[in-house]
Amino acid sequence: MTRVPLPDSFLRLPITHRALHDRAAGRIENSPAAIKAAVAAGYAIEIDLQLSSDGVAMVFHDETLDRLTAEVGPVNARTAAELGQIALKGSSDTIPTLTEVLTLIDGKVPLLIEIKDQSLVMGPTDGKLEAATARALDGYPGDVALMSFNPASVAHMARLAPHLPRGITTSAYDPDDWAPMPADLCARFRAIPDYDATGSSFISHEAADLDRDRVAELKRQGARVLTWTIRSPEAEGAARWVADNVTFEGYLSTLQA
Repeated sequence: MTRVPLPDSFLRLPITHRALHDRAAGRIENSPAAIKAAVAAGYAIEIDLQLSSDGVAMVFHDETLDRLTAEVGPVNARTAAELGQIALKGSSDTIPTLTEVLTLIDGKVPLLIEIKDQSLVMGPTDGKLEAATARALDGYPGDVALMSFNPASVAHMARLAPHLPRGITTSAYDPDDWAPMPADLCARFRAIPDYDATGSSFISHEAADLDRDRVAELKRQGARVLTWTIRSPEAEGAARWVADNVTFEGYLSTLQA
């Protein structure tokens, strides 16, 4: 399977985690306001995708509406039009579609898209969110890269958008953090066994676990290493000894020359 290299822009510009959000300023994670702020600051942007009930890729992190809105229940139980009317807590923004976010960015800065696991058990997926993502990205002129914790999702994107760079979001997979995922499945994903099979060209790895031997092995083999989530300049400095770039929040990373 052909690997598509990660564009240099993803290594040069620090990546805002869920865009440049700041709740005190009314910029909620993954919101249009946070997207606009990241573009204005010249940062790369990371966003998350969930699927609406009518098959539209929505820019939203959680499986449910409860944490970020005054509504409750699964995101995938609402249509895109219904979700687009739901305000984000602490903001006048509503939940945007991927297409709306692409229009806001318009190729001005790189966009790193995490496709959230729709199986909820890191298993096979029906490919509906991946197909919606590929449709929205068709013809988009800017730098885009795709990733997911679920290798099945990455494999779908290799089929649906083989021209776009793709990678795997990776973790220490501490069973306590990933419960109720069984410990043996955590051990499997911890080893990042699907990197080659998915034709990935990068990983985005948990910052506290960057010293893992498998990360070093993949880097020696040519994988680009991004890391999540960095929350201070000091943590960024430490992470950059291993990582090619950082995904950050809660402070302003220094733009690279």
